[in-house]
Amino acid sequence: MFDPETLRTFISVAETGSFSKAAERLCKTTATISYRIKLLEENTGVGLFFRTTRSVSLTAAGSHLLSQAKDWLAWLDSMPDELRQVNDGVERQVNIVVNNLLYSPQAVASLLSWLNARYPFTQFHFSRQIYMGVWDSLLYEGFSLAIGVTGTEPLANTFMLDPLGSVQWRFVMSADHRQYPTALISSADHPLAHVSGPLTEAQLRRFPAINIEDSARTLTKRVAWRLPGQKEIIVPDMETKIAAHLAGVGIGFVPQPLCQTLIDKNELVSCTIPTMRPPSPLSLAWHKFGGAIRSGPYLINLAEAKR
Repeated sequence: MFDPETLRTFISVAETGSFSKAAERLCKTTATISYRIKLLEENTGVGLFFRTTRSVSLTAAGSHLLSQAKDWLAWLDSMPDELRQVNDGVERQVNIVVNNLLYSPQAVASLLSWLNARYPFTQFHFSRQIYMGVWDSLLYEGFSLAIGVTGTEPLANTFMLDPLGSVQWRFVMSADHRQYPTALISSADHPLAHVSGPLTEAQLRRFPAINIEDSARTLTKRVAWRLPGQKEIIVPDMETKIAAHLAGVGIGFVPQPLCQTLIDKNELVSCTIPTMRPPSPLSLAWHKFGGAIRSGPYLINLAEAKR
């Protein structure tokens, strides 16, 4: 009843308001167009057009059909490509979780553009998680792929990992001072910013630690840097954390790529502390089994793209 040619004919008549104009558009005879519409009305049991000697117009039923017909036709036209994608081993729904340390709206938009161009019929869902919350999403919440799980070893033997490198944490005393592999950041106007030499725990404890809480729901949460007895302020994301440091609210660790420009502009100053924070290794992680995407070309392409 609603085959592609019939739907195309109906839409053309509805849009042109004329059997003859629809015939010209579709390179058919007017008699063919008239017959298809008559057969469609007979099969549905309702009149779809009001007819006059000069034009045709939609009935209420015809208007309702038109509101659906374009979507149906688009779906039918795309189905062969969708079936080929499924046959090639690509899932219809892919959930991707990104570590907060790596998350960038611009980078995610660029990745989505890349993915959508290659897999136009896949539905993508992105989530942003913190620390063990990335593993949590992969283990328990149906996510197919994780960008930035902590470590280089899988938490279960059902996962494959591909190292992405390490997040470096740095500290500097001033914009031109020697850089080290970790950083404790405070505002340039913060009292600690003008202290020379390594800061003591007693000095640090006087100021709040600005932290982002681990978003794990099932796994054990990791505890962020904070000294015993020190006030802690929890913020929802890295953008708020950096803004809090800029406002002089408190102190805390920030990844070097996110703070170096601010340090160079003297908006943030880093301070030496007794306990250094080592680089944080992160990995791309995905399930070995359980879905077509694991054995299809999708993940291979993504792994190549991130290099």
